[in-house]
Amino acid sequence: MSPTLFTPRIIPHAAQFPILDVLAPRTVAFRTAQNSRFFQSAAPTSATATALASSQTASGPPPPTAPRPQANSQSRSHLNPQSHNTKNLENAPRRPLTPSQNSFLDSALRVNQAGELAAVLIYTAQTFPLIRSHPHLRPLMKHMHDQEASHFTYFNSLLSKHRVRPTAMYPVWRAAATALGWGTGVLGREAAMACTEAVETEIGGHYNEQVRVLLDWAEKLEARGEGVGEEMGALIGELRRIRDEELEHLDRAVENDSKEARPYELLTNVIRGGCRTAIWISERV
Repeated sequence: MSPTLFTPRIIPHAAQFPILDVLAPRTVAFRTAQNSRFFQSAAPTSATATALASSQTASGPPPPTAPRPQANSQSRSHLNPQSHNTKNLENAPRRPLTPSQNSFLDSALRVNQAGELAAVLIYTAQTFPLIRSHPHLRPLMKHMHDQEASHFTYFNSLLSKHRVRPTAMYPVWRAAATALGWGTGVLGREAAMACTEAVETEIGGHYNEQVRVLLDWAEKLEARGEGVGEEMGALIGELRRIRDEELEHLDRAVENDSKEARPYELLTNVIRGGCRTAIWISERV
């Protein structure tokens, strides 16, 4: 498989951030092979079948209240476990993924963990100044913070289990996320929600790309008469769940007047550009 696993994403404001448009399309193969259970292909299991079957109903995002990253529109109905003969795959050979695929998963998990850490820190920093002037937002801020904390815990466990190194940029991302959260929180409700909208737009699209790539792998494995390993099927399901929760946060931000922030375009473009830069760097460092 080619080391380029992503097709380049279309960034609406690319002209304003030309150097930031390299959006996680490539991976750095920092190891030549990795044969852990996580990276094995195996016969479909009930968990895998459930994760892949749900791909039919979530090929697009939830009903949007704002522009959203769109999931791959290509039909994957043949991935429905009820539409193919899984009996023929029960004794399918087990084959590890290629080094480039392993490297992609390493970098994807590393970026995901760093991104969820940043999200936790942003919401933590925003909460105090925001709820002082808007106490009714306390339940919403807690809800979003708690979901991000659960995402962070999940990716932490995967990094630990499969010995994937975290990004070396941790100290920088900690400081940047805290400053961004505090600064937008002090600016007020609209700015804080514009921050959430910008971050979740980028992160939702990033997760959607990962789901698309993993489903493409599953399709190719099935075409060869092989199956998807149980852990890989579980990962697909978890990434889709996390993506949907991130896009829920985007909805909540729009409902709370994110687009009323001033200057909206400048603020959201800068934040989205920063997210793309952090993704690109974290994959490699």
